[in-house]
Amino acid sequence: MDSPAAANLWKSAVPYPGPMAGPRRAAFFDLDKTILATSSALAFTRPFYRGGLLGRRDVVRSAYAQFVFLASGADHDQMETMRRYMSDLVRGWDVAKVQEIVAETLDHIIDPAVYDEAIELIEQHRDAGDDIIVISSSGTEVVEPIGELIGADLAVGTQLAVEQGRYTGEILYYAYGEGKAQAMRDLAEERGYDLAASYAYTDSITDLPMLESVGHPTAVNPDADLRRVALERGWPILDFRRPVAMRTRVPHVDRRHAAAVGAGVAIGAAALGLAWYVQHRRARP
Repeated sequence: MDSPAAANLWKSAVPYPGPMAGPRRAAFFDLDKTILATSSALAFTRPFYRGGLLGRRDVVRSAYAQFVFLASGADHDQMETMRRYMSDLVRGWDVAKVQEIVAETLDHIIDPAVYDEAIELIEQHRDAGDDIIVISSSGTEVVEPIGELIGADLAVGTQLAVEQGRYTGEILYYAYGEGKAQAMRDLAEERGYDLAASYAYTDSITDLPMLESVGHPTAVNPDADLRRVALERGWPILDFRRPVAMRTRVPHVDRRHAAAVGAGVAIGAAALGLAWYVQHRRARP
């Protein structure tokens, strides 16, 4: 078990956000491996297999994907592969069926996976008067409810087209790379944020545009490439290690609302799993 001193080391790595006296500020947070101590890539694979949406090979591929993702993160090519597989894989999926399966399994999959350190940091920003914004490449159906659970003011995620209750396979907006940075600039213009005074937190080198958009970038549990860039530029680096249950860490959680998370988790689970599997199989001799 970490000592109290060791458990608090991360707090000294980032200047405490003091009360906001000047322009309006925001704190932008990625989701997977930044707020959540896992990737949603594997989380719902087995429930969707049991529900008939995924095959047995998809389960194996997603398990491999989760291992690699947690070990090293995702690069640009792998994220683009995810996008293509996302389109192909979910085409025709029944949205209501997906939501039903997620609602039945959400508590024991997502609930224990939030970083205690992330929630403490979010609370510091909230106390300082900053707006809390979650921005993630996961589907908006999962990003928005989790954002509400942690008390975020706004949540932005990938948006998928639906017709007659089924996914068409079209991605309307992919919250990834430069897309995240553009969303931040749009929000700054719309809501009056001073990005030079604002904060951003993420784990992946693919989110470099997100970090470069603010005056206070921070790498959280960074992959090797992002850690190298953060060290070169003198950015703070945080290593979060204490996942806790949301319902105990965030007492205001509305469990009925959380159960309506929806299809974004499922899409991220299956598609990212296939993306990782394909990319790494191709790389093997």
